[in-house]
Amino acid sequence: MTLDFVRHRLAFYAVSVALILPGLISLLLPGGLRPGIDFTSGTIMTLRFDRPVDQTELRQAFAEVGHAEAIVQRADDGTWIVRTAPFEQAISENAEVGTQTERQLVVGALTQRFGSVEILNLDFVSPIIAQEIVRYALLAVTAACAGILLYLWWAFRKVPHPIRYGACAVAALVHDGLLVLGVFSILGRLFAIEIDAMFITAVLTVIGFSVHDTIVVFDRVRENIVRHAGEPFADIVNHSLTQTLARSVNTSIVVLLTLVALFLFGGVTIRNFVLALLIGITSGTYSSIFNASLLLYSWEQGEFGNVWRRLTGRSPYVTRATA
Repeated sequence: MTLDFVRHRLAFYAVSVALILPGLISLLLPGGLRPGIDFTSGTIMTLRFDRPVDQTELRQAFAEVGHAEAIVQRADDGTWIVRTAPFEQAISENAEVGTQTERQLVVGALTQRFGSVEILNLDFVSPIIAQEIVRYALLAVTAACAGILLYLWWAFRKVPHPIRYGACAVAALVHDGLLVLGVFSILGRLFAIEIDAMFITAVLTVIGFSVHDTIVVFDRVRENIVRHAGEPFADIVNHSLTQTLARSVNTSIVVLLTLVALFLFGGVTIRNFVLALLIGITSGTYSSIFNASLLLYSWEQGEFGNVWRRLTGRSPYVTRATA
């Protein structure tokens, strides 16, 4: 049985808009994303105490050692995540005590006040490295999208309008990227969740997963154009999506089950990374099935041009009068 996806394409587009719009609004408002130390520079520590510790007392302890700006967040029972300005390499030198690093001073002050403390994780990023990370992250995402567009243009060069396949695949990727960014923007406002270099890794992983699903569907469209020559393009798209639906959904479910297990039992240090993958892969499965191929159909049918004419009263194609 062939499902009629094309008939309900406007409903699928509306669902995508409804999912993206709240996050997009959050992104456009001031403070859209909360960058982590990978993008702003600083020190982030994951600490575990043997006895219960009060958040206010822990923040006060950091203030007493010169870090009143410290952001203190509870992770799990006995575990805290503390973000501060960059630590100095050494804060005191004398013949009797020797050289004491700021890390040693902080750990000593916490031990004296709260008892035994264990540093589970300590990350330090300088301002120069933070700027490099931001620049290369943007270049990586841009290069990935450009490479996908060019590759799909070449791979589908034997079908009519091959550039449309690449453009629709990139549109699906933009959909997934905006959804992940929007959700993290909202979570940043509500729960102070930050993005870091691992977040960029998650976004690039989502791009790869999404484009893989999209290529599978597009490749089936290409085959069905030959097999069902003369049939309406709507039927070809419906056949292709029906044939690949079970494969795409089953693959995604297996991946999502693994990610859920990692999210629940993988520890706090990778939780945001796994969360980004969960959101992005779910979105990527949806966009590959319900967006990319249907956008291709809408483009082939000239629906984008009709929308443009309704909005502007002009044709999207500029023609020149001949003398």
